[in-house]
Amino acid sequence: METLVDDVGSFPLPKIIKREEFNQAYRLAREAYAKGNAPHQDQFMEKNFCQPTIDSFKIKLSTGLDVVNYPQQYDGMCQISDLLHQAMEKGTFTVEENQAFLPEVRLITEEARNLSEETGNKIRLRVSLFGPMEYYLTEIGTAYYPDVLENITETIRRFAKNSVVNEKYIKTEAVSIDEPSFGYQDINTEKDSIIQNLEKAFNFQNATKQIHLHSATRLPDLLNVKNLDVVSFEYAASPKNIEGISRAMLERANKQIRVGITRTDIDTILSEIYDEGITNPTTEQLVDTEDEIARRYMTAKQKFGDRMTFTGPDCGLGGWPTQEAAKTLLKKTVNAVRKIHSTQ
Repeated sequence: METLVDDVGSFPLPKIIKREEFNQAYRLAREAYAKGNAPHQDQFMEKNFCQPTIDSFKIKLSTGLDVVNYPQQYDGMCQISDLLHQAMEKGTFTVEENQAFLPEVRLITEEARNLSEETGNKIRLRVSLFGPMEYYLTEIGTAYYPDVLENITETIRRFAKNSVVNEKYIKTEAVSIDEPSFGYQDINTEKDSIIQNLEKAFNFQNATKQIHLHSATRLPDLLNVKNLDVVSFEYAASPKNIEGISRAMLERANKQIRVGITRTDIDTILSEIYDEGITNPTTEQLVDTEDEIARRYMTAKQKFGDRMTFTGPDCGLGGWPTQEAAKTLLKKTVNAVRKIHSTQ
């Protein structure tokens, strides 16, 4: 089975867009969609949310990714916590169904025909959102309150379910729930409670269900989540992660894997470059070489075989200095994998 190249999500804003104005336009666009209005019709939202989002998505499409995550340019946690806090003011941790959507997905779906005609292909969309454990740890901490976790999980399930589209010009290929703290900081509850909540979060249909981790420490526990398809972890920046799981474990659980093969830990990369005396690095100095990416891909592919159905960068690119640098990283990743595929 050929491994698909996707990306984890976050992406730099265009330099001409101010962060404060984008954030304001994002929140206004979310409110507009909730009321059945079109953000395009408002000049401020069009300039500061709609156009930057579509232009950024076009850049990602141009890199040749098989499956393209919407450009996550608003704070990933605030995407849901903004609305979760409103629900909490009403005494609940469950966001109402008609509020549980991502405006980026709505916008890209509206523009899918134009995007598809420009590229000549149906848009294969990936949707990422932070998961119930990450929000619980942020809002509550490690003490376990079953009803609170269950309600937060239902909120995540609603956002995930409402992000699945399947129309003529666009299909949500994968939905990834990201749990970066899992394995580093955990809720004080039994493994079975975590599994049950994740099964609830993944209770939607018609898209491949991924979970993305930064640490593979407790990844074997997640193989017991029945309706999960793909486990995902960073490998390029954290090579030891690959040691925590085997192909046989995946086969026994009937799970697939996504392995990150390109470093995205920009702060560490910059620190390493500065230590070499380079204070103004070029894009080429920031991004792994295609040979490095290809070597990691081959190592992972040899270990996991046809169980490795997705690959791509370790994590998101929101912290990268420019869109051009992020584009270069995505394109190098695609090129490295494609060259290997072409020789097999």
